[in-house]
Amino acid sequence: MSEERHSDAESPTLITDDIARAEREAANALAQFDRVLDLVDDVVRGGRPFRLRVSMIQELHRIALDGLSAYAGNWRPGDVRIHGSGHMPPKAHLVPALMEDLCDWINDRTGIASPITLCAYVMWRLNWIHPFDDGNGRTSRAVAYFVLCAAAGYRLQGRVTIPELIAANKSPYYRALEQVDANARLQAEPDLTPMKELLEGYLAKQLAEAFEAANAASPPRDDNDRRFH
Repeated sequence: MSEERHSDAESPTLITDDIARAEREAANALAQFDRVLDLVDDVVRGGRPFRLRVSMIQELHRIALDGLSAYAGNWRPGDVRIHGSGHMPPKAHLVPALMEDLCDWINDRTGIASPITLCAYVMWRLNWIHPFDDGNGRTSRAVAYFVLCAAAGYRLQGRVTIPELIAANKSPYYRALEQVDANARLQAEPDLTPMKELLEGYLAKQLAEAFEAANAASPPRDDNDRRFH
């Protein structure tokens, strides 16, 4: 398996300049981060069980790919391959129904399965479906973090979040995805253990950072480079 996974899909490039594209990606990443936290706050203030909706997933993708992809916020128009992975995503015409099933799986198990289990499922399953022509990874991490916080009932403490920890070194994340993919080929209900163990480790790091900051004489200042990818 390659150390880098990315979608191989035929899609028009809206920004060809590398620097301009990087700047737009950074701005979109910050906007997506803020939107996830707003969605979590909406659930917490509402005081009711959250429901994951397809429209929410598409919104977070649209923010991440705004100005970068002609298909921002829309399902991929054709088939796609994942460079560096042995998994072949399902055909494009199956995507809408599979995404509805993903949301149903989460909504049916909210309050039954642990938040970390729900998070692990979203992070794996959205990558498995690969519903977009680009930005599947960053969207899966954003949606999964929203699900984790919303199911737990509050914003998780810690300045450096799970998606940011993943983005700093994606190799363990890629390995976990491949391991669950392999499990899914062998059984109807995939064994999420590799992804859950990865997320549990990152959650421990996030909460430990919050504890250390609370006990520091001069807590670290926040910055404007928050992102989920």
